[in-house]
Amino acid sequence: MLNFQDLYESYAPEVYRFVFWLAGDSFEAEDITSETFIRAWTKNSRIRTETLKAYLFTIARNVFLEQHRNRKRQVALKDDMPDPAPGPDKLVESQLELSRVRRVLQTIPEIDRTAFVLRVQHELPYAEIARVLRLSLSASKVKVHRVRKKLLSTLTEKEVA
Repeated sequence: MLNFQDLYESYAPEVYRFVFWLAGDSFEAEDITSETFIRAWTKNSRIRTETLKAYLFTIARNVFLEQHRNRKRQVALKDDMPDPAPGPDKLVESQLELSRVRRVLQTIPEIDRTAFVLRVQHELPYAEIARVLRLSLSASKVKVHRVRKKLLSTLTEKEVA
């Protein structure tokens, strides 16, 4: 019985050459060859060809066609399109701002902080917050409003200074 290493060493060069002629690219041929052996080894179905080599070529061709179909759906990006992701400076600035918000939140009483987090982070309606914290609806609204006001005043003080 063949183990994976024997299978790969015996047939990989031939599968690679076959795929290289299909794809015309060595990197793509390497990827498809690897994928072919992974699929052949993990597939639990019966081989439907007369030889193992033909079976591997069938898998390789199917992988090539699958990748070719997927490539047709892809569109090349234009070079003039800016990267929408924030740069490292913006990421650091956001992390610093988040740290400031966390420090301010830790100075606020727990019940107010909980009401705020339930509203802002978990988007619970005020009525649900009131039930969770066993408060009146208006009290839950007031608690969230106070935390927002405290955060705004604290963060704007640091920007002015």
